[in-house]
Amino acid sequence: MQFQNNLDFAKELDAKDPLRKYKEEFHFPKVNDKQVIYFTGNSLGLQPKNTQAIVDEVMTDWRELAVEGHFYAKNPWMTYHEKFAEPLAKVVGALPKEVTVMNTLTVNLHMLMVSFYQPTEKRFKILCEAKAFPSDQYMLESQTKFHGFDPNEAIVEVAPREGEHIIRTEDVLAKIEEHGDELALVLIGGINYYTGQVMDMKTITKAGHDVGAKVGWDLAHAAGNIKLELHDWDVDFAAWCSYKYMNSGPGNMSGIFVHEKHVENKDLNRFAGWYGHNKERRFLMEPNFDPMTSAEGWIASNPPILAMAPYYTSLEMFDEVGMDALIEKRDQITSYLEFVILEIAKEVGGNFEIITPELPFRGSQLSVLLHGAGKELFNFLMERGVIVDWREPSVIRLAPVPLYTSYEDMYHFGQTLKEGLKKS
Repeated sequence: MQFQNNLDFAKELDAKDPLRKYKEEFHFPKVNDKQVIYFTGNSLGLQPKNTQAIVDEVMTDWRELAVEGHFYAKNPWMTYHEKFAEPLAKVVGALPKEVTVMNTLTVNLHMLMVSFYQPTEKRFKILCEAKAFPSDQYMLESQTKFHGFDPNEAIVEVAPREGEHIIRTEDVLAKIEEHGDELALVLIGGINYYTGQVMDMKTITKAGHDVGAKVGWDLAHAAGNIKLELHDWDVDFAAWCSYKYMNSGPGNMSGIFVHEKHVENKDLNRFAGWYGHNKERRFLMEPNFDPMTSAEGWIASNPPILAMAPYYTSLEMFDEVGMDALIEKRDQITSYLEFVILEIAKEVGGNFEIITPELPFRGSQLSVLLHGAGKELFNFLMERGVIVDWREPSVIRLAPVPLYTSYEDMYHFGQTLKEGLKKS
């Protein structure tokens, strides 16, 4: 398609957009009494308008039924988490028994590493990306220390080459091959939070398995954003948060994936709790943990219903739309945003570069490295109601989420960007 950087063209794209109605299903903040252009769904998704009703439903059931809500609520709390399996499996490319919701992201990665990071004297190393999200870095460091290893020796990082921004797949594969029989685990972010690079998860997973390592993925920026085929890629485990692209609310629940080949292995190490115990015998209060033969076998505590309710509301929308339709719009609107940015650069001589790779190695994010304009441009955009994200030393991240951003938003952002560049 030949893009044009003008309002009429943007409105024409919106008129043809089969997902355009969903923008009206979300609440938008306002700046100077005007609805913002929201580019930070990769940090916190907007609130769906029907979220309040489902939270109120839980509050009403709690008020009127108290403990009996576990069995007689409109959506009984005892089995509330089970509703997630079918729709969530579609989002991440899994079998329903391979997914569940519990805890928060870093907690879940720790829980899963109990099962999948079992180092020996010889095979103890973990491969990750350089400058992973700090929470992952801290988690890996603490895990290696817990097992008695020096993190400087046990953690192997793969970084972009000198003068480059993204990590080459061949460099990941070379690092896996280099450490071979010393490698216990490959654990990488499926999308790099800083650059927006989508990793070649299928290829990397196979390479890790070829040398005898387990392979897991942190999908914080991937779930609800890109096409995932976790089961078919033979991924051992994965976890993701739900508050970014999946719009479940600040700091909310995490989802996990455990491959079918592992869920029936009751001998796997895990930190057990009563909600992962055989549900037919859960209330017998008997000794000896008998894990459920699904991802639910990793649940430790009672699912928090008030936290799960907003997640399920958003997940219903994902189920209605489907990942294929989301991805089709994502690719076009992100490409249009890139076009607008580059056109503005031509007009006013903006000194910046887009460091996010081309399709298929990107999702709903463009990371723009500023050379010269710096944080003044970020502040200008925020003051004008364009909500973007700043990452040191000089990157603005833009995430045009397909459910609630429009092509007209992209055009108006371009005009605000032009005004900001002229002032900087």
